[in-house]
Amino acid sequence: MLVPRQFKAVFDSPTGKVPGKHVLLLARANGLDHPRLGMVIGKKSVKLSVERNRLRRQIRETFRHAQDHLAGWDIVVVVRKGLGDLDNDELAEQFVKLWKRLARNRPDPQADAQGARSQHA
Repeated sequence: MLVPRQFKAVFDSPTGKVPGKHVLLLARANGLDHPRLGMVIGKKSVKLSVERNRLRRQIRETFRHAQDHLAGWDIVVVVRKGLGDLDNDELAEQFVKLWKRLARNRPDPQADAQGARSQHA
């Protein structure tokens, strides 16, 4: 995600929330066949730019591996204090779990359509 309007849409009405240790994932359906990722990593949370950039690279890499399961989401990762203290392996392990939890919380449009049909029958 690139423009503030897209971030604002996710912040204003997230349909999925996954809290983790030192991080919060907010997600919203985007109507596309691919997921989009945005990150909020403030200087207050992670002081050094080297560390902020390392976090961005690691988060993007885990997202790249999980994006097949996350199709149709706009996802914003909000980093909190303490995430920069994790090493790359711990960070990757945490985000693999977070992506799986988010994929599980995903509303299935086909299930909603079938549920609506069964109620009318």
